[in-house]
Amino acid sequence: MTNKNLRIIPRLDIKGQNLVKGIHLEGFRALGNVNDYIEKYYLEEADEILLNDVVASLYNRNTLFNLIKKITKKIFIPLIAGGGIKSLKDIEFLLSSGADRVFLNSSIIQNPRLLSDAVKYFGSSTIIVSIEAIKSKRKYFCLTNSGREETNLEVNSWIKQVEDMGASEIFLTSVDMDGTGRGFDIKLISQINNLISIPIIISGGYGKTTDIKKILKYKKISAISIGSALHYSSIKNFKYNFNKFDEGNYEFLKSQKKNKFNFTNIKKLRKILDNV
Repeated sequence: MTNKNLRIIPRLDIKGQNLVKGIHLEGFRALGNVNDYIEKYYLEEADEILLNDVVASLYNRNTLFNLIKKITKKIFIPLIAGGGIKSLKDIEFLLSSGADRVFLNSSIIQNPRLLSDAVKYFGSSTIIVSIEAIKSKRKYFCLTNSGREETNLEVNSWIKQVEDMGASEIFLTSVDMDGTGRGFDIKLISQINNLISIPIIISGGYGKTTDIKKILKYKKISAISIGSALHYSSIKNFKYNFNKFDEGNYEFLKSQKKNKFNFTNIKKLRKILDNV
């Protein structure tokens, strides 16, 4: 028996107005205006779109409010948003701007009560917990601030705590596999699948169609969130005006180097799920 009803959620890491992508959540390349990619994935009928402001915590700013207000005038698709959320007021602003759900990570590790309060005020179905997991000495530990800060908090312990506090879903990123295209972290997925009862969105590592087939047996997985494979397949669809890029490393776009990812899109991914 396999889980064929997976949602397909493009993951868009954002810095300023740019879509960016790194490896292991580091070395972010600018891949163009994020609005272009959002509209493309909307037209391809993604189930949801996940927007992650990767520098919100570092720079103590959040650019998602205006972005979400702008894009929701043109597209109608469920949006998950996060990055730099530090208060109930931040959550309220994102939801009122047009986000359907939010995810929390760094702030609730520092202050778990924020998660409990968020569930109380906005409802469990609105609140997702993001876990950035990295393996060290055969154990998985949580990272914060888009993978920049290490903690001593074990994923096994934390994930059970956030379930008890009312999180509706887990957004689980394997930092070790992020951006590599080497496949999902099966050991991490297997471990978490047996620990909790709430659904899991997995992120980090997708590179080829067989990667999806390997995770279909895990019943807790509700969605796959994919970045690199979709973004690098989309690059040639757009024209770029580099004078408009206000920040970020966009040398990759200028050089037009080949990338290691096979072409894919949401239609192709859905066909894989339909045929297994």
